[in-house]
Amino acid sequence: MADWNPSLYLQYGAERTRPAAELLARVALNEVTDVLDLGCGPANSTALLHQRWPSARFVGVDNSPAMLEQARVALPECQFIEANIQTYRPPHSVDLVYANASLQWIPDHYELLPHLVSLLKMNGVLAIQMPDNRDEPSHVLMREVAYEQGFPDRSRDPLPGVHAYFDILTDAGCEVDIWRTTYYHKMSSHQAIVDWVSATGLRPWLQELSEHEQRNYLERYHQLLEQQYPLQENGQILLAFPRLFIVARREP
Repeated sequence: MADWNPSLYLQYGAERTRPAAELLARVALNEVTDVLDLGCGPANSTALLHQRWPSARFVGVDNSPAMLEQARVALPECQFIEANIQTYRPPHSVDLVYANASLQWIPDHYELLPHLVSLLKMNGVLAIQMPDNRDEPSHVLMREVAYEQGFPDRSRDPLPGVHAYFDILTDAGCEVDIWRTTYYHKMSSHQAIVDWVSATGLRPWLQELSEHEQRNYLERYHQLLEQQYPLQENGQILLAFPRLFIVARREP
């Protein structure tokens, strides 16, 4: 897959950072020495962590060279590593493993989450936020257009769900707080929705297509968005965006 585009990703930086801040607000840790930010991207989430615990050691992990380049410029005092967040292990246990909008790209959470818990010190916290929008029109239409035009299904695996996550993490020895929030983002046009998802969820669908195929795909996708997302009276569009939040504390 082509590398991520930090500029496109940060086009909606405030909207993407808001759930990161709301996740962090529910992390009840005071003294923190070591923090691991998995899927750190351009360091918009790492910056929030650094502001809260300025004396801690931070390691951001991502598999995108472009994102990491941006992160190192934004926070030169932090360490950023190119690695697979599914298998990365820090040299010692950490107080906080923080994963904002990254783990939805990783398969088999039944193995992944216990692995992440194992990286924590006792009483350490695993904090996760993931888009949970597979059944929203924005993502259903990605599949519909691909089916219409004869392209393979490149959608992410469904998330296991609230009850499964609760069991996975309690079995791993955690006290679990889990909730779901739906944001309604104000979009200026249907093209703005295309721009939003082009930086993230739409990437796998376009990666193997020729320029001509991409153009046809996006034109049809735009048409269907117009049918599914009505204009508000002021001309804006409300894009519903559900997200799943988990804060799990490793019990002694």
